[in-house]
Amino acid sequence: MKFIDSHCHVHFRAYDADMDEVIQKTLDAGVFMITVGTQKDTSAMGLQVAERYDGVWATVGLHPNHLTKQEFFDEDELDSVKTREETFDMDYYRALAKHPKCVAIGECGLDYYRIPEGANHDQIKEKQRATVRAHFDLATEMNLPVSIHCRDAYDAQAEIIREYTEAGKLARRGVIHCFTGTESDARAFIDLGFLISFSGIVTFGKNLQEVARALPLEKLLIETDAPYLSPAPDRGRRNEPWRVKYVAEKIAELKGVSVEEVAQATTDSAKTLFRLFRGG
Repeated sequence: MKFIDSHCHVHFRAYDADMDEVIQKTLDAGVFMITVGTQKDTSAMGLQVAERYDGVWATVGLHPNHLTKQEFFDEDELDSVKTREETFDMDYYRALAKHPKCVAIGECGLDYYRIPEGANHDQIKEKQRATVRAHFDLATEMNLPVSIHCRDAYDAQAEIIREYTEAGKLARRGVIHCFTGTESDARAFIDLGFLISFSGIVTFGKNLQEVARALPLEKLLIETDAPYLSPAPDRGRRNEPWRVKYVAEKIAELKGVSVEEVAQATTDSAKTLFRLFRGG
């Protein structure tokens, strides 16, 4: 093993024709992966895929964009996205979370950027906050970390995390996935005990590169968010988890350290956070 892709969606429909081939290619390249659920069906399917492979784990959760029904073209993901309205079902996700290959709750979080046009913003934001708290309650109950999706809502997200950690909850903390905020935002989450994960955006986002340069290596994870967000030099193509190496290479370049050092640090952090190789 060289790397752990801490956040991908290798079980999504983008891989219907060649999922097993992509997974095997990734494993053969020395990359283990955590494939992430975003609603009921993808959460259950991620566990089914993880069951079949050593070196693949899964998470279960409800993405904030799936709290409302909408369709949009995402310029970052170079694809048309459809979501369906779902309400978080605690009993359903609790049953999934008991699976030995489930290593986190999420992705969950606050997304104030992607709110449907014409929707009541206050109501949508309140529903997102209530759903985040439900995920945090489940993570606390199951003693699992959380994988957080956050967009245009870093202060609000940190506030809810602080509420839980000060109450002695979320003992396993978690990770802010696909981080795109400022250094100040990142350090606020680090101070709360969270890790910061960089995706392929760090290979071309100049401002984000400065943030990655400034943060402690031991507080970082790497990811692809595949099939989305292909890094340079493959922007515009369907992403695959083995491309996490490009994220590691860029972080090594930014910090002036070896790729091996980045691989070791991020792998150690992922293994610790998600308790990998402990009974599943």
